[in-house]
Amino acid sequence: MESARIIATVARIVRDVGIAEEIAQDALVAALEQWPASGVPDRPGAWLTATAKHRAVDLVRRRETYARKLAEAGRELVEESCDPEPSGPGDIDDDVLRLVFTACHPVLSAEARAALTLRLVGGLRTDEIARAFLVPEPTVAQRIVRAKRTLARAGVAFEVPYGEDRAARLGSVLEVIYLIFNEGYAATAGDDLLRPALCEDALRLARQLAALMPGEGEVHGLAALLEIQASRTAARTGPDGAPVLLADQNRRRWNRLLIRRGFAALGRAVGAGGANGPYALQAAVAACHARAATYEETDWRTIAMLYGRLAAVAPSPVVELNRAVAVSMADGPEAGLALVDALAAAPALSGYHLLPSVRGDLLARLGRTAEARAEFARAAALTRNERERALLRERAATAGEPAGGAPRARP
Repeated sequence: MESARIIATVARIVRDVGIAEEIAQDALVAALEQWPASGVPDRPGAWLTATAKHRAVDLVRRRETYARKLAEAGRELVEESCDPEPSGPGDIDDDVLRLVFTACHPVLSAEARAALTLRLVGGLRTDEIARAFLVPEPTVAQRIVRAKRTLARAGVAFEVPYGEDRAARLGSVLEVIYLIFNEGYAATAGDDLLRPALCEDALRLARQLAALMPGEGEVHGLAALLEIQASRTAARTGPDGAPVLLADQNRRRWNRLLIRRGFAALGRAVGAGGANGPYALQAAVAACHARAATYEETDWRTIAMLYGRLAAVAPSPVVELNRAVAVSMADGPEAGLALVDALAAAPALSGYHLLPSVRGDLLARLGRTAEARAEFARAAALTRNERERALLRERAATAGEPAGGAPRARP
């Protein structure tokens, strides 16, 4: 629970996240050695932070840059008393924000950013990160080690950037959190459709970021999107773990508290001038689904309009595929199929299983059963998720029979 705060505080002193993590671990080891005899302090978080700070200063003293660094750290220690523990989830100091921006620096690859963020800010172990992304543990360990070395070699400052640099870096931060959530919401590969722990980690990071940056509309937009999307988790799979299409979900199982939180975050995004940000627009789409008491009451025209606005500010073939689904529901499958066929040549969608999946659904609704079955079979061959593959094979076998509605392309 205290890991991110301690690492962030130490990194401010030593200016190296790798060394900061080691010092934080040393402080935890000291607690394991001393607390059984002395008892747990009244403020264990403050104890750990103070211990880590003192070890950081000892390290600085041993460095060749003794005079400059010691003076800097000494001033901070004189000016600051032991950091108090956070009183609640939103009471997080700026050091954590600096740590988020450092771990998500664009100089790192997307995979490295995600691994380092989950390790330093999310507090996950290497084996947990490896299990979440279905990659070998040594691969994750190498990504984290290389990421720390890259940050050190690049001389990345441990700070919250401002101006144009901040806008560019914030986009990277939001992208990493979004990536983590998406991998939990619809796993790329493996035997499970969902990885709820990843969704929870991303949601916690988004909430922390919103608390730290209350004036950033897109931060609230991302938080709103994740809150509303996460509200459907319990209804998205059946008792056996099989996927449940949106049209067939029991909406009484949607988490109303998360939906209310999402609506509130969306309101803050609009209030901060972020109504037309990519994440806020996606959150507005999710809100349309959340407001509909039944699938039939969904306002597809508004959703299609929102995807049109999203395509204008963040154009991508995936956005257009989502818009095609909404158009097909508002104006009929023929209109949607025309848009999907126009995307068939997009290189970015060449291996994207949801393109033939959506096309198969539209063809089935038009009564073109043989073509629909071929598309569902092609989609099943492209996906690496076993649950999605089973669903698509089933749809290929039952195409032409009454179905539960179009699958939504992954955001």
